[in-house]
Amino acid sequence: MKREIDWKEISDGKIYGLNDMVKADCGDCKGCFACCQGMGQSVILDPLDCFRLTENLHCTLEELLADKLELNVVDGIVLPNLKMGGEGEKCGFLNQEGRCGIHSFRPGICRLFPLGRIYDEKGFQYFLQVHECRRENRSKVKVRKWIDTPDVKRHEKFVSDWHFFLKRLEQKMEEDGDQALANKVSMYVLKQFYLTPYDRDQDFFDQFGKRLEASSFL
Repeated sequence: MKREIDWKEISDGKIYGLNDMVKADCGDCKGCFACCQGMGQSVILDPLDCFRLTENLHCTLEELLADKLELNVVDGIVLPNLKMGGEGEKCGFLNQEGRCGIHSFRPGICRLFPLGRIYDEKGFQYFLQVHECRRENRSKVKVRKWIDTPDVKRHEKFVSDWHFFLKRLEQKMEEDGDQALANKVSMYVLKQFYLTPYDRDQDFFDQFGKRLEASSFL
């Protein structure tokens, strides 16, 4: 989701790499779950997020869409996001104690917070959102450790490839201005990258790469 704002206005003005130290560690949150409620449709899920959720919860994406997730238009493309609901508009994966029930396989945006990504033509780097987290006196932690992502370099390539793929589709649909085409593209993206199951016995990134290559005609 594009944010029409200068990243320097919401950050400490610094850019971070995986091995940099950043003041992001909230001390295990300890009773705070402010970032897990009232987030609207902003916690958008990429194909890896949905793969991890369905694999670890032993369910289908359709089952999650009936309860914990929802679909919304993001920059012209229909994509899934975490659904906020109930009193306080909380994430459906919070438990009774206000703790994340999917922490070990939580979505990428949740792993990142309160960091954000800033993209250029080569990929992306990280920045610290200074007004988003309510926790005061956060301590420093290495970016790589904070985002806690297996195969982090392959994951970064996946994130970048997915971002630029969606950006290309968005630009194409803006130029065409054809709503019927936009609907067809959205349905294709949902089926190709989300609804068609990935083989749990094969490498996810390899499978995603093949699906991305097969979608180059768009």
